[in-house]
This record gives sequence, structure tokens and C-alpha cells, in this order.
Amino acid sequence: MDTQVSADRAGGTAGAAMAPLTILLAAPRGFCAGVDRAILIVERALQKYGRPVYVRHEIVHNRYVVEGLEAKGAIFVDELDQVPGNAPVVFSAHGVPKSVPAEAERRSLTYVDATCPLVSKVHLEAARHHQAGHTIVLIGHAGHPEVIGTMGQLPDGAVILVENTAQAERLAVAPATKLAYITQTTLSVDDTAAIVAVLQRRFPGIVCPRKDDICYATTNRQAAVKAMAARADAVVVVGAPNSSNSMRLVEVARKAGCAKAALVQRGSDIDWAWLADVRHLGLTAGASAPEILVQEVIDACRRHRRVTVEEITVTEEDVRFNLPRALGA
Repeated sequence: MDTQVSADRAGGTAGAAMAPLTILLAAPRGFCAGVDRAILIVERALQKYGRPVYVRHEIVHNRYVVEGLEAKGAIFVDELDQVPGNAPVVFSAHGVPKSVPAEAERRSLTYVDATCPLVSKVHLEAARHHQAGHTIVLIGHAGHPEVIGTMGQLPDGAVILVENTAQAERLAVAPATKLAYITQTTLSVDDTAAIVAVLQRRFPGIVCPRKDDICYATTNRQAAVKAMAARADAVVVVGAPNSSNSMRLVEVARKAGCAKAALVQRGSDIDWAWLADVRHLGLTAGASAPEILVQEVIDACRRHRRVTVEEITVTEEDVRFNLPRALGA
């Protein structure tokens, strides 16, 4: 559905001199329910325990969000050994290995787990497959916090990481091995389907998830990018370079027919020479990027061009996740 939602008509001579730009604004975009929940967990923890509250790793992959929480009293650390013994700590939305809460309990730390419930679902799937005697193939990106957390749910060697179709083609297991696969929640839907197809061709008995592991927000945001890419001369994704779902949106735009696609963190990052010949600009945001940064990009465009904003909506989202009981949810 294409709906024109606003137009900016710059007045006077300066406005008339500006070249027109139609911004195709993807919907859904930006924060998902898991990110909303994680940020609210830190804010509620600050209200309950007072300053400071420690957070292990970035609560979500966005510096604007992290810096906003730091201003409220959150302290972000890499590992638990940086957390004083009398301070509360929050685990990030990406999930953590089992060793992390175990260490927190050993030290009698007060902790709150902000792992996205959809990531927790993957953890439970991994445990169920392991109990059933399956070797688990995890489709995901090496080094990503979510992958580290998922692999850390089980003993070493219980999970095999596969990042692409080439690795799926090379995967070697003993003939009697029972396999099951799970996936990182923020992958490219199309790339993951290609990897799954290889695994199912090579290992016809491989057990699949009861429901797709790629989360609804990732799927919806990629669908919205595909819907606008065919009309866009360029696509800008608002997000962080360490945000998997944001980087996937750039890739999806390129594969959907818009070769000119880039990631920006703020409106000030835009290369106006790069946009000089662009008349239709696709704009979206990763699931960890707040709407205020999208509006910042639009405002920046309005200072350089005569802007019309047209929203491209593929679905409406109404997902909400409860807060942990420890915070009075």
C-alpha cells in the first residue's frame, strides 16, 4: 500500500531552487518489540535500584540509544568482572551464554535478563534438539553476540555454525548423525532460505524449527525494503554498522534492484553528493534504531531538497513483550 503522508513545500526563492526529492518511507521500520522491551528494562532497573545500573554489552546495537541510557545512569561493560559486587546488572537483548548468569549467581549479583523472547525461543529449541540427541546446525554470523549466546547454551561441540551456502555444501558429519537446524533471528530471509535449501538437499532428515527463527520484525522490515526498492534511485538505512538486521537491510535493497544503498547512523552522515541525482530515496531503519533518527534524516533532506514523504506500508505490527517479574511486570 502506498500512501502519501506528508509534503514539505519550502517557500521563497531558496525553496524554489531546491531539487525535488520523494522519500519512500518504509513501514514497518525501526524499533521492534524486543528492543522496546530491552530499553524499558534498563530504565525500570534504574528506577528500582537507582544509579548506576550496569549493562553487559550494548543493550541494543545503537550508540544513540546507549548514550541516552548512559546519561540516565547506565554503565556499559564488556564482562561481569567489571561489575562491582553490590551493583545490579542487565544482560543485553542479544542473549548470553549460560555461563554468564551462572557467574552472576556465583557472585550473588542482582541481575535482570533482557534477552529478546524470540531469541530465548531459539535457545529453548537448541536445548530441545540437544536433549533429543541431535547435532545442531546454527545458521548465523560468527562473532555476533546472539550467535555467541546461542552456542553458549550447550556444551562445546554440540552446535556447528554455518554462515553461508558454501559452508553448508562443505559441512561434513558422520553418516548416523541426527541433525537439526536453528537460525540467528536477524538474518536475511532470502539468504537463509538458500542455506536451508542446501542443508535439506544434503541432509534430507534434518529437523527444522517448528516456526521460523528469523523474527517477525526482521522479516517485515526486509519485506518493506523490497516493496520500495524497485521505485528507489537510492536507499538509506538508519542503523549501526554492528547491527546485523540493519546491515541485512542494505543487502536486501541491493538484491531487490537498488544498487545504490548505504547505511547511515545520523542525518549528519549523509553524503549529499551521493544523493545529487536521486529523485526517489528509500528510507528505513534497523530494529535497534529509534524513530527520532529517521526524522533527523528527513529533516536533513529538507534542508537540501524540496521533500515529499510517501509511506510504503507492507504490514502493521502490534507485538508487545512483558517485562521480567523482577521489575514488577
